Amino acid sequence: MLLLSISDLHLGKGRFLKNGQLNILEDFFEDQRFAEFCEFYSTEEFYTKEVHLVLNGDILNLIQIDFEGVFTHIVDSVHAISSLLSIIKGHPIFFDAIKNFLNAPNKKVSYVIGNHDAAMDFESAQELFNQRVDSKVNFCHELQTYGVHVEHGHRFEAINSVPKKKYYTLGPNGKKILNLPWGSLFCISVLPRLKKERPYLDKVRPMASYIKWCLVHDIGFFFKMSIIVIKYLIQTNFDTYLKDNRNFQTSLKILKQITIYPRYEKKAKAILKKDLGLHTIIMGHTHLQEWRRFPEGKYYFNTGTWNPIPSIDAGLHQDSTHLTYCMLDIHKETSSLREGSLNVWQGKWRPFKSEISTS
Repeated sequence: MLLLSISDLHLGKGRFLKNGQLNILEDFFEDQRFAEFCEFYSTEEFYTKEVHLVLNGDILNLIQIDFEGVFTHIVDSVHAISSLLSIIKGHPIFFDAIKNFLNAPNKKVSYVIGNHDAAMDFESAQELFNQRVDSKVNFCHELQTYGVHVEHGHRFEAINSVPKKKYYTLGPNGKKILNLPWGSLFCISVLPRLKKERPYLDKVRPMASYIKWCLVHDIGFFFKMSIIVIKYLIQTNFDTYLKDNRNFQTSLKILKQITIYPRYEKKAKAILKKDLGLHTIIMGHTHLQEWRRFPEGKYYFNTGTWNPIPSIDAGLHQDSTHLTYCMLDIHKETSSLREGSLNVWQGKWRPFKSEISTS
């Protein structure tokens, strides 16, 4: 059996808005490549082969979709449906690709919910997604199958997750709304304003170097950004529906995370140590492609992102886009790993190259 895992596609409303303007909040431009990817693993030699595609979080960028022209942190099932409909309309090729993949024999899709697509926990949103792909997708927050543990990874950051028992809270008129973590609130309330002037602001790596660069070379924007962020942190202290996640320490963590990219090697090692039946951990969230080999043939993979990553590193003065995914060949009877690899999808004529392989 093949298990394929991708993450952090961040689908928005599409490349262009209704008025024809470029959508600065759209991150995903690889619909055709994704369609070729799905076609490759569901036709010809893979047509009857068992293939499990795992969409490992932040596939949809639901927290940066406006609701009736307004960006809001009051996210209920109505907002979730509206946002999902906008994404479906903006990316028909993507959803057709999943539909066609599931039409082939022995194909399965699981959707692991991340922090940017937390609203996919609403049953109504899951039903709409399944209706669009004309099949049943398995939605979950963590997936364990045949010795493989898959999760997005945001739960390891206090500012990007909330306790399971506090996933929802009561909003206006007592309706059930998402109890969004501060990281998500920041993306909703602050980033759209900043990205109007610097569209790639949230993706430049390393971010710490970019902020220092702004202080020297773009000082006007640096101070404007600082004022907007500080005002946001102050204003949210008075918001009725954010009280569960509001404290000064968390505010400082938000500012710290802007400059630091997490790595989850130690977290993966701890999961493997806790559950001896596992042999592979797969995560996303960091947008960094990683892998580690642990003793006794156990592994950690991070699938990176399909979004462009602009860099101001001295050796990378360019946008870097790698269509990365993890592929595991698993022996179902023994739940053992035959081979695992981190691959880069290149298109149907030269399907992929392996960056790292366990073989």
